[in-house]
Amino acid sequence: MIEFRFAVDDLATTSFAYSPLQEALFSLRCLHDPARYPHHRPWLRRIRPRMESLDRELLTALVAPWLWLPDFVTPRPERARPAFADELDQVRATPVDVVVADFLATYRTEDALPPVVARGLADPAAFLARLADAVDAYWRTCLAADWWPRVQTILEADLAHQARVLAEQGAGALFSGLDPRLVWSDEHLSLTRPPDTAPWPSGHIRIAGRGLVLMPTIFAKGAQTVLDHSLPPVLIYPARGRATLSEEPPPVTDRALIRLLGRPRARLLLLLAEPASTTELAHRLDVTPGAISQHLAVLYDAGLLTRTRSGRIVRYARTPLGDELCR
Repeated sequence: MIEFRFAVDDLATTSFAYSPLQEALFSLRCLHDPARYPHHRPWLRRIRPRMESLDRELLTALVAPWLWLPDFVTPRPERARPAFADELDQVRATPVDVVVADFLATYRTEDALPPVVARGLADPAAFLARLADAVDAYWRTCLAADWWPRVQTILEADLAHQARVLAEQGAGALFSGLDPRLVWSDEHLSLTRPPDTAPWPSGHIRIAGRGLVLMPTIFAKGAQTVLDHSLPPVLIYPARGRATLSEEPPPVTDRALIRLLGRPRARLLLLLAEPASTTELAHRLDVTPGAISQHLAVLYDAGLLTRTRSGRIVRYARTPLGDELCR
């Protein structure tokens, strides 16, 4: 069992964040074990031809056979919604001794290191630069244009849900909702080992004024953390709605709704059961963002949608009136 120990003020500094870099690096696990991530199969089929132009040997070597990654490639976010480029700059600034130590910890023994890593660690500074360039190229070629907008929508919807749970039901309900194995009791948050898994190391993590960051991901099946007392505490948990990543837009079959709104707006209203941005909706429906914006404006003016801004991104969701109309 892993136990997080809170002092009086630590719960007040607990916060949520998501990381585009973490999701990008976790996505490399799909190349090792596609059967473990069935919701990503359509994306994998699309990107395989693009991978040929990338440093695939190094990208594949970032993930050990047991799906671990070196800790330094997924630093704790410095804010709730960091930019990918800023996080990659953090990775580029990693001390070279940490690069070496983290790869050895990931692969457990020096003999198990893949050849590309073993050769690279002979000059860790140059290897770190190559690694960061390879991850950047992977992001731009395979993720940024269509995959990340959809993933970001799922993560934003999760954060909005968790905020409602915390406001309406409190911290105990919040933590148990992230994973049933999380139990909040007497200023302690405990995480038990999943059944039928290899033994876990037990440990106690003191928050000690450092702030616990809760991070949703579309790649985890259960809550997980890093047992390293030198690192700020994080708890990674499965994002709600991650199974929708591979879903195609549902057909619009309600003829009354189509006659009232027209097929494009009816389809948009049905899709917006969870918040989404214009870009995400455009990708899902394979139309231009401009066309989506025009329909969203009409639905918003009719009182069927709300909109909220997160930085430069505006997300739309159905109002209670929109929900009733869809029912």
